[in-house]
Amino acid sequence: MRTKVQDIMTVEVVTVGADMTFKDVAHTLLSNRVSAVPVVDADNRVLGVVSEADLMRKTEFQDEYRQPWKVRLRHRLSPEGAHPAGKADALTAADLMTAPARTVHPESSVAAAARQMDEFGVKRLVVTLDDGVVRGLLSRADLLKVFVRPDADLVREVRHDVLGRYLWVDTSDVRVSADRGVVTLSGAIGRHSDAEIAARLTHRVDGVVDVVNELEWQQDDLRTRHARTA
Repeated sequence: MRTKVQDIMTVEVVTVGADMTFKDVAHTLLSNRVSAVPVVDADNRVLGVVSEADLMRKTEFQDEYRQPWKVRLRHRLSPEGAHPAGKADALTAADLMTAPARTVHPESSVAAAARQMDEFGVKRLVVTLDDGVVRGLLSRADLLKVFVRPDADLVREVRHDVLGRYLWVDTSDVRVSADRGVVTLSGAIGRHSDAEIAARLTHRVDGVVDVVNELEWQQDDLRTRHARTA
């Protein structure tokens, strides 16, 4: 039911060695039309990540000679915290890279990866196993892939997983439809609580934008439960 990182990650990853020169790193980014590359050792284990922003430090800190206090103050107040002026003098990928790289396991859920990106304020995660070898790269753009799943796939997953596996009740009278990611549950189900559970589980299906719960129920067990606790 949960989409995994390995399902949406970019598999063909462009990497650079730690000793690659500044100019060659810039050429690699431009020629491959990527915004960042993992830096790896001889065994393809990730050491760090170099992004376009890292290379731009060299140009940015040329302003130090004109308005040094503005540049330094801006970075002192930035989420990075540490002053990155050292990257302006970088000559190799090892000098440029941000280390350690933020990594994620290929079996991790997409939701967990998104939370990690948000927590650390990064735009991408290097996908590795415990050995540190690069298996893929996960970007923010990759995360959006779950929201362009065909409606037919969403309907199929709701019917098979939500109604067929996770709800241990009769769902033969439940109808499922989808329109641009909005899933509608209609028809009938036994209890009010089952209708609420079905809607909550449908919300958790990757790619579902919203859920319209039009299910009718035969037994309002929620009202009975509230009455007993009142």
